[in-house]
Amino acid sequence: MTDIITKVNKILAKYPDPESGKSIIDAGCVMALRLDDSVIKFVLEFASAKDAEDFDPLRIQLTNELNAIHGVTDTQIVSSAPTASKAPPPDLGAKPERISRAGGIKRIYAIASGKGGVGKSTVTSNLAVALAAQGKKIGLLDADLYGPSQVMMMGAEGKPSGTNNHIIPTEAHNVKMISIGQMINEGEAVVWRGPMLAKALDQLLNQVEWGELDALLIDMPPGTGDVQLSLAQKAKLSGAFIVTTPQDIALLDARRAIDMFDKLKVPVLGMIENMATHICSNCGQEDHIFGEGGASVEAQNRGIPFLGSLPLSKDVRMAGDSGKPIAVSGNGLFSDMAARLIAGKLV
Repeated sequence: MTDIITKVNKILAKYPDPESGKSIIDAGCVMALRLDDSVIKFVLEFASAKDAEDFDPLRIQLTNELNAIHGVTDTQIVSSAPTASKAPPPDLGAKPERISRAGGIKRIYAIASGKGGVGKSTVTSNLAVALAAQGKKIGLLDADLYGPSQVMMMGAEGKPSGTNNHIIPTEAHNVKMISIGQMINEGEAVVWRGPMLAKALDQLLNQVEWGELDALLIDMPPGTGDVQLSLAQKAKLSGAFIVTTPQDIALLDARRAIDMFDKLKVPVLGMIENMATHICSNCGQEDHIFGEGGASVEAQNRGIPFLGSLPLSKDVRMAGDSGKPIAVSGNGLFSDMAARLIAGKLV
């Protein structure tokens, strides 16, 4: 398999990007390259629809050349180009040199969900704070480029500083963190695709002076798209944790997220059930608004560790909105979850 991918890369390096003239490899046009059951699959992400059209005559030649590799039965190429783009990624204070500054990070974990609205970012911020409170050196990377929320949740003040190829992360609640939300105006939409996303992620991960970390937690965007694929390729993930609610529709999407990580050869190390129950503040009655026990059953069926259930809580929401995650006050549920990860030598 490795030999085939090496041959594929050599062939791809011969084909030019219509915009830059560089090879499509060097120009960052090749996304999500993989070999599935002897079938080569990848996305060609061009800077414009015109570039994709200009490259089209070479697609047949490229496909035939790849199909001629011994052990390859077929080649599937998807071409893509932005339909809209307001501006390039912001200057993060670093030159896009291929210098990784993530060498001091012991482990990199993706905190993911199959769909939005399940509290993934809330879990990520509180888990980061809880781990830091137990003496671990923790970093938090907000990779939800379209909906960055960690700046507000962590109460991060100021913007990261940077010179040449260095970016210095900010720190909040003893957690080093960085987010695209620190480089754009509040409420400003990020309208990027493909190469723009990949460039921003590359800088946020590899140009940041993280220093020595026991773990870097990456707050992933929901779904199974470009950002997830780019991160899996660039970050060398140690594993992933899936956040879901108990309801069937959330579990359906959680299964898709698990399947994505399986295909990317990233181990899923645990499932977390959020909004598992609600206690009425007036009468004390407990209600399972989104169903009961779905995540624990799913984890058991798949042989994935179940890390615990978290309630639907007004206090948790208010703490996040205020920029002081509830784990700062020593919330027992997040402290217990962090302790389990430490005891399991995952952090």
